[in-house]
Amino acid sequence: MALYKEMITKGIYPDTYTIPYVLKACAKFHAVDEGQQIHAHSIKFGLNSNVYVLNTLMRLYAVCGIIHYVRKLFDESPERDLVSWTTLIQAFVKMGFAKEAIQAYFDMYKANLGPDKRTLVVILSACSRLGDLSLGTQIHENICDIHDIYSDVFVGNALVDMYMKCGDADSARQLFDKMPVKNVVSWNSVISGLVQQGQFKEALDFFHDMQRRGLKPDSVTLVAVLNACSNLGKLELGKWVHAYIEKNQIKVDGFIGNALVDMYAKCGSVEQAFGVFQGLKCRDVFSYTAMIVGFAMNGEAERALDIFEEMPMVGIKPDEVTFVGVLSACSHAGMVEEGRKHFDDMSGVYNLEPQTEHYGCMVDLLGRAGLISEAEEFIANMPIEPDAFVWGALLGACRVHGKVELGESVMKKLVAIEPVRDGAYILMSNIYSSANRWKDALKLRKAMKERKVKKTPGFSLIEVNGIVHEFRKADKSHPRNEELRKLLEEMAIHLQNHGQFPTSNFIS
Repeated sequence: MALYKEMITKGIYPDTYTIPYVLKACAKFHAVDEGQQIHAHSIKFGLNSNVYVLNTLMRLYAVCGIIHYVRKLFDESPERDLVSWTTLIQAFVKMGFAKEAIQAYFDMYKANLGPDKRTLVVILSACSRLGDLSLGTQIHENICDIHDIYSDVFVGNALVDMYMKCGDADSARQLFDKMPVKNVVSWNSVISGLVQQGQFKEALDFFHDMQRRGLKPDSVTLVAVLNACSNLGKLELGKWVHAYIEKNQIKVDGFIGNALVDMYAKCGSVEQAFGVFQGLKCRDVFSYTAMIVGFAMNGEAERALDIFEEMPMVGIKPDEVTFVGVLSACSHAGMVEEGRKHFDDMSGVYNLEPQTEHYGCMVDLLGRAGLISEAEEFIANMPIEPDAFVWGALLGACRVHGKVELGESVMKKLVAIEPVRDGAYILMSNIYSSANRWKDALKLRKAMKERKVKKTPGFSLIEVNGIVHEFRKADKSHPRNEELRKLLEEMAIHLQNHGQFPTSNFIS
């Protein structure tokens, strides 16, 4: 900019080569004020009709997030090339206008301009944001007519990512398998996509395959793997990832640090989670939330609240997820008044609007404390429609406190919201059983069969020597099933000898 100003001062006027270079410098440093001065110069010196100048101006405003200037320049441009269209589409995607980006893509086709690889990657990212599988498939078919999708790894990666984010893991994996060249981004698209869809085992299988092929994971890979470990309880693999991070001197901050805290907490190693948390040089709201939720789920309510109290002292504002952790901690510890205060502070102090999750936590808090009538009144006064989470919390309280009649009323509401889910039926069946109303429990089971409501089998996971063993109800497939059955029998006898007897009140 200094050289440009000196040039103008000396009476040397810019041309269609000078202006774009200066605009690129402005875009690099987000210098919109200086960029607007250059824009004015382009008009003054009659350069604003040049497509190269206009494209660079559009890119400047796109980088600075001024979408209406991008659109205005595009609409008023006397000449548009592929770069003009791509810049407009990219600006729409960057600012979150995915539908407008798609429309611009099809308008480009009507103008008899075909996309290049860069345009394809941008438009596929728009499809990913929309999560519209039918539209994504249409774009895919359109691409196949004009481009060999397997010849470019970037287009292939964008397609895999699009299918994953649109919920079609099978198509994503088929595309991935057909790609002749794969880089770490290719593997990350599949691994992260599988994690987002809850296919944690499959994600780890891909990770192990990636390792076998000698590819080095990056921070995106490691975060996805840690998330999978969190959900599967694979502590040993999580520890291996942590050791890998330290060995390769990868910075333990941001996404990786937060993922480590979350993994250790969800795997029950809350002290290791806290150790990682304390070692983070840069903590954000996600770091604090992960630690608060971690303490809450491991029965450390007071420590969770201590961490929460630290947040305003370091200038970090809690978000909605933070308060879910805080209210859960209060609920599990029976801290009713503390929970009420934090719920009120959401809107009163932090200007956060409570969502159904927060109302559900409050109902759970009141219900666990035996304040059933207050929980009912709380629901009646909710400013938003109670959902299955809220009614489920009240039905759970009915089970704990044996409120049969209220449970029947709540169950009807739950079934109306989620007619094919089994949770309400199972909870109500347990309520009947605990009240020795066996006939009613049996009727409910028959109603489930008649309405074709399938019960999700209960299961548990345990990790031994780095291997996660899964046990489901009535499943005898484990190779050491007979040994385990005998051990359970011995444990039951041992408990009975010490005055502890199993109960059949809660059937599953």
